Amino acid sequence: MKVLIADDHPIVRSGIKQILSEELKLLSFGEAHCAKEAFATIAKSKWDILILDINLPDMNGLEVLRQVKISHPDLPVLVLTILEEDQIAVRALKAGASGFITKNTMPDDLVSAVKKIHSGGRYVSPSLAEKLVFDIYADEDKPAHYKLSNREYQVLCLIAAGKSIKQIAEELYLSEQTIRTYRVRILEKMNMKNDAELIHYSVRNHLISIPSI
Repeated sequence: MKVLIADDHPIVRSGIKQILSEELKLLSFGEAHCAKEAFATIAKSKWDILILDINLPDMNGLEVLRQVKISHPDLPVLVLTILEEDQIAVRALKAGASGFITKNTMPDDLVSAVKKIHSGGRYVSPSLAEKLVFDIYADEDKPAHYKLSNREYQVLCLIAAGKSIKQIAEELYLSEQTIRTYRVRILEKMNMKNDAELIHYSVRNHLISIPSI
């Protein structure tokens, strides 16, 4: 089994390698610290699984996932994130991810996820599965960001991360005018007036991770 780990934290990559190496046999690993390196590594060699951090420094993980599934539709992707937001899991799975786990996952769960995905299955943790099932039948109103399309959600997260219109346009390979149009739609759908409100909402609802000081 060949596993490519795309995460910008060396300690996380080392930890994943150690956990999987102790439990599984015949593993070889590749590492990428950013989206650009991940794309280049995938293009050079065939991989059995991509473990993808949703928060890479140069591109939103959902966009990385989308592009990977276009260029290599048969490559199973296990999305890894420090965030707890259920909506990210839903969007990742809809975008083609084979599994979704958080970075506070127990080692056994990581091993189980890799095994299941490698055998052609899909994986979410039991706790997340319960939340997703509950969400389907819940009657209460959804949070405001549930109204957004996948692309609008990506733009929201990038705005909340402090990126400019130009930077977002370059990252998503879209025109600046298109990004401005998305921004207007996001503000309208979420009934907000400016970027400051979007950022405050995103932090409060854990849509972005705040680096520790």
